[in-house]
Amino acid sequence: MRYLTLRAGAEGSNTLHPLGDALRAAPSFSREAIHHVELLDDGTVLMLAEGSGDQATYVEIMQESPHVHDFLVSGSERWMAVSHFELSPATKQLMKRADRPEVVIDTPIQINSDGSLRITYLGDESALQTLFNSMTDDAPFQIEVLETGSYTPDQHSLTRLLTTRQRDVLEVAIDIGYYEMPRQATHDDIADHLGIAPTTVGEHLRKVERRVFTAIVR
Repeated sequence: MRYLTLRAGAEGSNTLHPLGDALRAAPSFSREAIHHVELLDDGTVLMLAEGSGDQATYVEIMQESPHVHDFLVSGSERWMAVSHFELSPATKQLMKRADRPEVVIDTPIQINSDGSLRITYLGDESALQTLFNSMTDDAPFQIEVLETGSYTPDQHSLTRLLTTRQRDVLEVAIDIGYYEMPRQATHDDIADHLGIAPTTVGEHLRKVERRVFTAIVR
């Protein structure tokens, strides 16, 4: 079996749905990942997604959105949300073009900081090639191939432990030499790249290290 990882986005804001634009504009919470998504017979979608931070603001946005039929949130600092909502033309096409029995989505789907999605599809080489062709044939969305290769079920198990923001901080830390010997960057340097406070950088990196190290030794 092989995998194909794509970045899927839209023109302009990169988000594929107006609801995504509204959620992304709220700085007090983060949308972490999509754990399940199902296209229903009536053309709407049922989604199980993970978030963290200010749950009240998330609830307010969902209540006010004309696209949302119903939703339920459970949890506190890190929470799960089940939602039933109308699809945009771009998201409907994205789901329909991938709705084929020979292709499986490897969840969770990651939500990038720019609003685009990182989606990994599983199948044999022929099926993934057919999928790719359908994705690029006059599609109302943009895709970028990020990775492809032979699939190992647990190859992304450690990164899946991290939130989107934690992965962003970790990637910048690695890119600018924070983990080099000797160290070539500080929390201040990482903070400057991301536009956040150095104390926030330190908090994110401590959580990254605790989660990854705990997963390795237990």
